[in-house]
Amino acid sequence: MEALHIQPSFAIAWSNLAGLFMEAGDLHRAAQHYKEAIRHKPTFADAHLNLGNVYKALGYSQEAIICYERALQVRPDYAVAYGNMASLYYERGRLDLAVLHYKQAINCDSGFLEAYNNLGNALKDSGRVEDAIHCYRSCLALQPNHPQALTNLGNIYLEWNMLSAAATCYKATLAVTTGLSAPFSNLAVIYKQQGNYTDAISCYNEVLHIDPLAADVLVNRGNTFKEIGRVSEAIQDYIRAVTVRPTMAEAHANLASAYKDSGHVEAAIKSYKQALLLRPDFPEATCNLLHTLQCVCNWDDRENKFTEVEAIIKRQIKMSVLPSVQPFHAIAYPIDPKLALEISRKYAAHCSLIASRYGLPAFSHPPPLPIKSESSCGRLRVGYVSSDFGNHPLSHLMGSVFGMHNRENIEVFCYALSQNDGTEWRQRIQSEAEHFIDVSSMSSDMIARLINEDKIHILVNLNGYTKGARNEIFAMQPAPIQVSYMGFPGTTGASYIDYLVTDEFVSPTCYSHIYSEKLVHLPYCYFVNDYKQKNRDVLDPVCRHRRSDYGLPEDKFIFACFNQLYKMDPEIFNTWCNILKRVPNSALWLLRFPAAGETRLRAYAAAQGVDPNQIIFTDVAMKNEHIRRSALADLFLDTPLCNAHTTGTDVLWAGLPMVTLPLEKMATRVAGSLCLATGLGDEMIVNSMKEYEERAVSLAMNPRKLQALTNKLKAVRLTCPLFDTSRWVRNLDRAYFKMWNLYCSGRHPQPFKVTESDTEFPFDG
Repeated sequence: MEALHIQPSFAIAWSNLAGLFMEAGDLHRAAQHYKEAIRHKPTFADAHLNLGNVYKALGYSQEAIICYERALQVRPDYAVAYGNMASLYYERGRLDLAVLHYKQAINCDSGFLEAYNNLGNALKDSGRVEDAIHCYRSCLALQPNHPQALTNLGNIYLEWNMLSAAATCYKATLAVTTGLSAPFSNLAVIYKQQGNYTDAISCYNEVLHIDPLAADVLVNRGNTFKEIGRVSEAIQDYIRAVTVRPTMAEAHANLASAYKDSGHVEAAIKSYKQALLLRPDFPEATCNLLHTLQCVCNWDDRENKFTEVEAIIKRQIKMSVLPSVQPFHAIAYPIDPKLALEISRKYAAHCSLIASRYGLPAFSHPPPLPIKSESSCGRLRVGYVSSDFGNHPLSHLMGSVFGMHNRENIEVFCYALSQNDGTEWRQRIQSEAEHFIDVSSMSSDMIARLINEDKIHILVNLNGYTKGARNEIFAMQPAPIQVSYMGFPGTTGASYIDYLVTDEFVSPTCYSHIYSEKLVHLPYCYFVNDYKQKNRDVLDPVCRHRRSDYGLPEDKFIFACFNQLYKMDPEIFNTWCNILKRVPNSALWLLRFPAAGETRLRAYAAAQGVDPNQIIFTDVAMKNEHIRRSALADLFLDTPLCNAHTTGTDVLWAGLPMVTLPLEKMATRVAGSLCLATGLGDEMIVNSMKEYEERAVSLAMNPRKLQALTNKLKAVRLTCPLFDTSRWVRNLDRAYFKMWNLYCSGRHPQPFKVTESDTEFPFDG
């Protein structure tokens, strides 16, 4: 009788047993049993393959490769062995060998789905993106609902800013599988980039349903809540994130930012410091901490902190990274104006990137034909874009402007980026502007299309880099002429913004190198206000406020500054302390803006030898009351680093004289321009900090001189150019027609000065 060959069955038994140990996670015993299987049957290709898998799981890469090679010696067309070896090379960063072996796997098995998908990953990581796309599509040709290939293809489209194609892939993935969080996360990114915050939040909710402890997703949802003003919900998400992952520096930093937005400044400082403790090299946290400290006048080691932040900005600009200091913060920092311009340029470029994600073709613009020529009987169409049509300083100042344009020549369109807040300011603009369109629920590309369809000739950005801005709309260039005005007192750094409406004092031609826009100089002052129309009752001597209403001493000379505390710095506060020490029986009246700075400023004053009781703080008040009570002070002391802008207009309308020191940047020169437009600028503008101190002391010590200035200021309020809104609007109309005529003549854009003459700017160019 012939002998039985039992080795192969023994080999299978050892292999099966090894498989059980492998499933149980006992890799070492699994390896022993696979070796036993191979001892019984050296040509057992599956055992070689599985032993390789065990070694791979144990981290023994070289041993795994030897096993896969032995499997291939036994079975040269073993596609899975090629695939597993390729995956090992991929994990080790040997992309060339990974690509080679994935291709061999596909040669052995043309229907090997995972090999196509994984080859696509290796090619993508090698920079061969077109080849990767071909692989993913080959995989999808074999299995149209392959979730990984759909996701990977979507990821490439997302990187290429092909948002709609990416979204289609992610939605297809979610239609064929459950439990995957990545497609939801990526869809949320797309929705957020498109301004569709509701769907973005819904996607983040789905991810958190799958994984409630996903700290990254909690932070991303928190960021989304914060962007749409739901700060308390953002704070809850950030707190959950730092609870789940206490070492996540980004979560602490974002929590700090939300705390700051909600007025919890000290909590914000604490969270920023915690973020920097976890990640010392964290530019955003470093820069934002500095700004938060400035908001409460914490000036400890201030010079070194600004030196550090300036170095961070310069390094980021050199590396083409978006600077961690926002343009709006930079206007109030003691940094070089050219550096502030570079910061704005980087943010403008970022807005262009956001705009490019929508994939819009270039817009066609209205033809460059003179508006009032014989061949045309139309009107100049001017569009204003703002998130501040409501209870906001911009509307307090500009409320009547939109209805004051000459309707015979100009057709006004207001595009509101924010929802109706139900206030009188929103209602007024809505009723007085010729066209008022609420676009708050529309995506940026839809808004740009609408503006272009409205055939706007001149589009005015009233936000700049302020809260609620959507500058990507301007980056899409829906209008032939685009202008920056009012919202942001600085340069946008944007190639797609042609003009900055300003004046000769605020932006002298000698400083034109710190602006990217061409400067349009309006007569007198560029800063408009609505006070003659809206706040005339303030001039009524009846119903005067009393000093006792605000805890102010009746018998002291009251200096005042109602600017936000972030505009102050040690140099100006030291000067104020000197003034208080030199003027007997005087006090300084400040606003709790924010309240967290009060204790710190009192302590600082005491350290300078000033009685802390000489610093009097009052709560912020409603607009009308704020203007009325300003008249209770004797003299307003401006902050040179960043002037009183709206506040400057408030106090001058109240009849309160000021002392202001203009510097170089736009935000440092606005108060001086306001003073000049009253006709009394020479008595209120100084040229040095020493002169600032002397002027304040002189006016305080010479009651007759100060009273004469106060009387003159009160007397000119109804006649001076500063408060003549209709005159200002006529000059703005002239500026708009000059812009259009330059465009029609092919000389656009170029700087120019507006004069109060219709002969210089005829409508027919």
